[in-house]
Amino acid sequence: MERKIRVLIAKPGLDGHDRGAKVIARALSDAGMEVIYTGIRQTPEQIANTAIQEGVDMVGLSCLSGAHNHLFPKVVQLLQDKGAGDMHVFGGGIIPLDDIPD
Repeated sequence: MERKIRVLIAKPGLDGHDRGAKVIARALSDAGMEVIYTGIRQTPEQIANTAIQEGVDMVGLSCLSGAHNHLFPKVVQLLQDKGAGDMHVFGGGIIPLDDIPD
């Protein structure tokens, strides 16, 4: 039997609005994935450490505060520094089009 894809959903920074993250977590769970939701106001260090401890395949980040350009790369860098650079990271929230790489 194949194991389920494990996904960590996290809210980095001070943003306290988590409805979208919960909707994504539920949708991924409904699609058959194992989802771990960390809750709001997580530091990049907490997110990276939890992702590694839980052995997830992917990390989903949600940010509505405008701090995504700082927080998302920090999580990716910490995962790389800790030897987990092969983990897929995706993000969402309020991301202006100018901030999305081509």
